[in-house]
Amino acid sequence: MTIIDGRQIAADIRQELKTEVEHILKAGGRPPCLAVVIVGHNPASETYVRNKIKACQQVGFRAKKISFEADVKQEEVIKAIEQLNEDSSVDGFIVQLPLPEHLNETHIMQAINYKKDVDGLHPMNVGKTALGMPSVVSATPKGIRELLSRYNIQTEGKSVVIIGRSNIVGKPMAMLLMQKPYLSLPKMASQTLGDATVTLCHSKTRNLRQICLGADIIIVAAGQPNLLKQDMVKEGAVVIDVGINRIEDNSQEKGYRLVGDVDFENVAPKCSYITPVPGGVGPMTIASLLQNTMQVYKTNNRI
Repeated sequence: MTIIDGRQIAADIRQELKTEVEHILKAGGRPPCLAVVIVGHNPASETYVRNKIKACQQVGFRAKKISFEADVKQEEVIKAIEQLNEDSSVDGFIVQLPLPEHLNETHIMQAINYKKDVDGLHPMNVGKTALGMPSVVSATPKGIRELLSRYNIQTEGKSVVIIGRSNIVGKPMAMLLMQKPYLSLPKMASQTLGDATVTLCHSKTRNLRQICLGADIIIVAAGQPNLLKQDMVKEGAVVIDVGINRIEDNSQEKGYRLVGDVDFENVAPKCSYITPVPGGVGPMTIASLLQNTMQVYKTNNRI
């Protein structure tokens, strides 16, 4: 059994990007710039934004933060997005989710210029991903794809079960893994992984255990602690745990500990590869966001 080290892969990606930025600067170019729009003071969101800005600094990107109070009007947020769309010094940007309930998430995301959408959530990028065209891919699925690629875990002809049908993980992950590689495109991770037989499960799925037992690869993104049990996994399966859940634990200083959607202690011995929580998929999301920023920087500047 091999534990997939997302922290190390993310560190490798940051170093690769840092080297690339250094080459850009030596050639007389400017560094890529990522902007983040955050609304309100959700503690988790503020932590994520700090980590994204810190990661930008680590690789030599410029970072810009635009903050609004929780009661901001939707028109003000959209106006800021339109300004970022027109700002040639900003290569890509994201709107940190979740948003306050009075804001229409769909309208706000659609206001983003898809060419600067480094979250890969604009309908144009989602559509291109679905068609197997070059696109900005949602950060978490992109990170999972990178883990599979760097650990040389093949997907061709494999049975893959994805638990969770969210727009940011489950659906795009399914599309990526079932794609037929476009051989005419440059060889890269997005073209070398695919050709899997994908089953997308969710809260209404019947016989989940039996479905999972037939899977070579299981990707769990359901937001339910310890959902995937030992008796749901066949010997030698690959398990990717996207979940991150807080459960009470008085033995911990903070009064809680983080667990995934997989019963790691009991499932891991049966696996050929498995991601831990924390330290598996989580670090890859920000690393993938940085990769997306470099991608749009090159595309928009025709590099």
